[in-house]
Amino acid sequence: MNDDHDNEICNKTNNRPFSQILESSASRRKVLAGGLSLAATSFFASSSVFADDWGDDDREKSRHRKKRKLIDFRPVAIEDGSGPWPTISADYEYQMLIPWGDPLEPGGPAFSYPPNAADQTKQIGIGHDGMWYFPIDERRRRFDRDDWYDWDGDDDDWFYLHRRGGRGNRHGMLVINHEFGTNTHVLGKRDPESLDDVRVSQHAHGVSVVEIRKIRGKWRTVKSDNARRIHVNTPVAFSGPAAGHPLLQTANGNVPLGTVNNCSNGHTPWGTYLTCEENFNGYFGASNRDNAWTPTPAQQRYGFSETGFNYGWYNYDRRFDLSDPDYANEENRFGWVVEIDPMDATQKPVKRTALGRFKHEGVALTIGRGKRAVAYMGDDQRFDYIYKFVSADNYRKMLRRGESPLDHGQLYVARFNDDGSGDWLELTIDNPALADVFSDQGEVLTYARMAADILGATPMDRPEWTTVAPNGDVYCTLTNNSRRTEADAANPLAPNADGHIIRWHDSDRHIGTRFDWEIFLISQDTHGTEDTFSDPDGLWADPDGRLFIQTDGGQKDGLNNQMLVADTRTGELRRLFTGVTGDEITGITVTPDRRTMFINTQHPGNGDPSLTNFPAPLDGVTVPRDTTFVITKKDGGIIGS
Repeated sequence: MNDDHDNEICNKTNNRPFSQILESSASRRKVLAGGLSLAATSFFASSSVFADDWGDDDREKSRHRKKRKLIDFRPVAIEDGSGPWPTISADYEYQMLIPWGDPLEPGGPAFSYPPNAADQTKQIGIGHDGMWYFPIDERRRRFDRDDWYDWDGDDDDWFYLHRRGGRGNRHGMLVINHEFGTNTHVLGKRDPESLDDVRVSQHAHGVSVVEIRKIRGKWRTVKSDNARRIHVNTPVAFSGPAAGHPLLQTANGNVPLGTVNNCSNGHTPWGTYLTCEENFNGYFGASNRDNAWTPTPAQQRYGFSETGFNYGWYNYDRRFDLSDPDYANEENRFGWVVEIDPMDATQKPVKRTALGRFKHEGVALTIGRGKRAVAYMGDDQRFDYIYKFVSADNYRKMLRRGESPLDHGQLYVARFNDDGSGDWLELTIDNPALADVFSDQGEVLTYARMAADILGATPMDRPEWTTVAPNGDVYCTLTNNSRRTEADAANPLAPNADGHIIRWHDSDRHIGTRFDWEIFLISQDTHGTEDTFSDPDGLWADPDGRLFIQTDGGQKDGLNNQMLVADTRTGELRRLFTGVTGDEITGITVTPDRRTMFINTQHPGNGDPSLTNFPAPLDGVTVPRDTTFVITKKDGGIIGS
């Protein structure tokens, strides 16, 4: 997300670009010319190749699902999808929930503009992004961490407490990321003028944990011992191979604090939330008060600059001043995946260093062969990479031993080959090519981008969200790359102004080092149709074969950003929801029965009240506020149907 900054190029390597690989592969597979319908047809061919992963019950369920019409709602028409207010399918309805500045729980400080630093620590943050819903069983007050989500595929409904009307469908913890909010939007001015201004901005970023409940037909926040804000000044811990590494230590020995630019997310089968730090570099800068600052090669590779994204934190908070020797290495404490326990506010967030340091867009976690935890991740910048992590052992055994499955395992980066195959390249100090450059595994992980450069990973077009489908296929949105060259009739992705979606299937049930890949969808192939969209970003595959696609960028025909639903069996595509002027549609989670969905509008009007005052009535003055939507189908059906 945060498109302007993600479009910068930090990768100066000569690794073979994905455009060249795709050109060769496209001529072989004939996927690109056919667009969505042909790609969807090839989906079934590819899935049959992977049928060895399925049992008899899985095949029977698949046959049953193919008989059903997955998408049957009335789509939002192009002419209805613009303006200062959201539009939803006529078969659906929505409720607005927890806009920026609302209290975390009843009785907390009400929104006022501009906010103050103390209140903002007790209010919903800005920049609503990735999120997840954790159901609560009121009979036991919490879910069974080992059984709440059926990752093993032996239950058709996937979720614990899945029955319609079950308690988990009406009561849970909602954990939501707050990616970014400009000074103009948050403070009402371009630059902070004091440390207190900086604290307001800092406390508006991060993560909110709220308890919500459906009461008399409406979702509301309720009192909770576990409701809290996690922001850039919250104490955190490090774990894994880089924990305690000299590269994470500062000269003054300050304790690790905070998380920032929390973009997309993930969740684990043991009931925890994963928040991902993306454009963390933009909050640092160099005041040069005491000494001139020159970026190191590592800082250049991660995009650090003298002014950052003009937040100005470094002028008042020394932690973010790259030219302050007392805080050297502070920047290395950001760019990680952070694990949060939604059910225990006493637990510190933990940065899991085994998953590597880069601009994490999100993380899709699944369970592979031998019940190993497998995480797929994108590094959201032009010409950066797709990664995979595989835990060292059965995740349940590791938990019983008191080990985190996210602390011990192997991190890989993807190389895409011309013939439709791919290789996962392990980022390990045992590789002589990396041992010649790095001193130990902690350094490899801290500078994962540089290690991936050395291994020859394939530069991609801004890898964003990943999601794992029930048959094991993995999808990733590649949102755009307008700097692609050499466009011709056989290679419509040069330049790739509107993005595409790639799909692959790993060998050995997710834990192998080989994969097969293909293009699922090219956005520009939808242009000129009723289902046109650009810049795919948010992504979620549901258990029935639907793919929910959210957008972040300039849409065609005057459309606002939107959420569409694709039937991966037939290629059918329909628009379910459109946002407001200048926003992004992002974040996606559902209740266990999948009859309630939560999504977000981020930076409505880009924070400009002359464009929209959402969610307030139009007046041209009231500051717009990021908001969560609660989506339901009027007939009570499954979302997307």
